Amino acid sequence: MGNTLCPGQDTRFWRPGDIFEVKCQNCGNEIEFFKDEASRRCRKCGARVTNPRFSLGCAQWCEHAKECLGYDPKEAREEHEAAESMVDRLIADMKNVFGKDEKRIEHTLHVLDNARDLLRYIKAGPKVVMAAAILHDIGIKEAERKHGSAAGVYQEQEGPPLAEKIMKEAGLDNDTIEHVSKIVANHHSAKDIDTPEFRIVWDADWLVNLPEEHPDLNGEEMEKKIEKIMKTEAGKERARQLFLGDDAKESQCL
Repeated sequence: MGNTLCPGQDTRFWRPGDIFEVKCQNCGNEIEFFKDEASRRCRKCGARVTNPRFSLGCAQWCEHAKECLGYDPKEAREEHEAAESMVDRLIADMKNVFGKDEKRIEHTLHVLDNARDLLRYIKAGPKVVMAAAILHDIGIKEAERKHGSAAGVYQEQEGPPLAEKIMKEAGLDNDTIEHVSKIVANHHSAKDIDTPEFRIVWDADWLVNLPEEHPDLNGEEMEKKIEKIMKTEAGKERARQLFLGDDAKESQCL
């Protein structure tokens, strides 16, 4: 049985109230939740916010939930909580490296939020994606200290050793450490890696950087830039929604 046949899990059958906003108790920022998300990370301050209306619908009691969804929702909940513990640790370490640099902390949390969204549509390893999203810019401070520049080439040079140290201290497995380090080493150049996890982090980063680096593009120019830069279809669609507005609807129907 495929999950598209189950009205309880198919978002086409959800009611408007099944997607809603919750205020971060730490900073007051509004966070969009789907009803089946146990928690989300505030992109402004990084605090983990629990979904007060969390619901798996029929999957939380149906004996066919695993067959329908392709996974056991209870096991998935446990894995989610373990992953969030890892994310908490890595965010704390990232903040420690960036210190009072609120702009870069907020950028990182924004990239993490985008990566989470893209994971809903792209099959990839969540642990690698989230760790890489948090650590992708971790070499900036060392690049500035050693080279007097935060240029991408220096970030890619200085980031991996620091990322590896942080991940080892956090107890991550060797395969994850190796994969994440390679993403960090290529997050500007995209030379030596092309995994689904890398593509998600690449697109999540560009969803933040695109309007900052190209603020004056018209609709047609932005569409061309999105097609050229973004590496996933989900990333392209999200970019069109964010940066093209009503023009995106027409392009998505073609």
